[in-house]
Amino acid sequence: MSRSDALGPTLLAAVTRAARSVGTPFWLYEAEPMRERVRQLRAFDGIRFAQKANSNVHVLRMLRALNVLVDAVSLGEIERALRAGYEPGTEAHEVVFTADLIEEAALARVIELGIPVNCGSPDMLAQLGAVAPGHPVWLRLNPGFGHGHNRKTNTGGPSSKHGIWHEGLEDALRLVDAHRLNLVGLHMHIGSGADYEHLRRVSDSMLSAVRRLDRPIGAISAGGGLSVPYRAGEPEVDIEQYYAAWNETRLEVERTLGNEVRLEIEPGRYLTGNAGVLAARIRAVKKVAENHFVLLDAGFSELARPVLYGSHHDICFLTSAGASVAGPVCPIAVAGPLCEAGDVFTQHDGGVVTFRELPLPQVGDLAVVRDVGAYGATMSSNYNSRPLVPELMLDDGRLTVIRQRQSIEQLIELEVEGEPF
Repeated sequence: MSRSDALGPTLLAAVTRAARSVGTPFWLYEAEPMRERVRQLRAFDGIRFAQKANSNVHVLRMLRALNVLVDAVSLGEIERALRAGYEPGTEAHEVVFTADLIEEAALARVIELGIPVNCGSPDMLAQLGAVAPGHPVWLRLNPGFGHGHNRKTNTGGPSSKHGIWHEGLEDALRLVDAHRLNLVGLHMHIGSGADYEHLRRVSDSMLSAVRRLDRPIGAISAGGGLSVPYRAGEPEVDIEQYYAAWNETRLEVERTLGNEVRLEIEPGRYLTGNAGVLAARIRAVKKVAENHFVLLDAGFSELARPVLYGSHHDICFLTSAGASVAGPVCPIAVAGPLCEAGDVFTQHDGGVVTFRELPLPQVGDLAVVRDVGAYGATMSSNYNSRPLVPELMLDDGRLTVIRQRQSIEQLIELEVEGEPF
């Protein structure tokens, strides 16, 4: 299966209706594609959502209703999970905290709630064990290599800050024993992408690490990084092949340890990436040499992925009535309102502006930036003192605001008169 080139009529109608009712720009998520992604992963024993991709409480609540577990990487994400109804400290381990360091406030909270900690550094083990001996932990290992569609998404190898270096496994186990920590499992995530030959290297590294443990564990995690198509015609990741490779490893782990082992996966963008769009109003169209710039009321303060990674997002133009903009195509760059040369949605990694062959829209038309349901709203900022924009959910034809537009007053209200201390 490959990604479709066209927006569905229900989504088109929702975008035009929302533009009239809540104004632009806004995020709009579709619930059913998220549910379908969950169904595709049901062979795994546990699906643990990496909520950094999309941490809206309503999204978390919907996923929890589908028995999806959650991963938190900050104190704020723990509190979001609790607000969404996740129950920490139970045998189900509905919430796991994953990081390479643990701040004091987060440390106190995971201890209070009994949340297992997926430790990415020896210091985490020492700091946790010193105040909470017996606490449940995972070990996140860096196998010595990585992978990703961009160097900034590569989470393994000697240039990555993530995980306990594979040669330090025995030292980490000594810390586990010294503090009588309860080792739940091993976690290995080396970056975004779906290279099946590379996947075999990761699963082999997991098996090698298990053989070095000399103790039982109850679970292994394949981590995340499942790819999604960002261009029309790009194929979907082969989940059956992905699961088969990891299940083969899990079976060998069980033979090695002599006990059953739970196999988890930790998708982020796979669940939400293709399920979201960013809708913006076109406020200016201008010709520059032989090219055109189409300027929107949304910029990298909303969607940061293009300026961070040179990430591609398909963009289509609609009239205010919801019809696709038609006519001859010409070279167009799509950009935002920020006072920055890098505020361009059509760019390659390194900031090289690209021009796409698109029909020329008019001021007042809509632009729909596709496949932004992951690392869209969660990476938004208030740069140029711009308020955060609303988030909407489309579920079974019903359109709901799930995050209100931030006001300028809310943006600056914390900047109180300075008080001496």
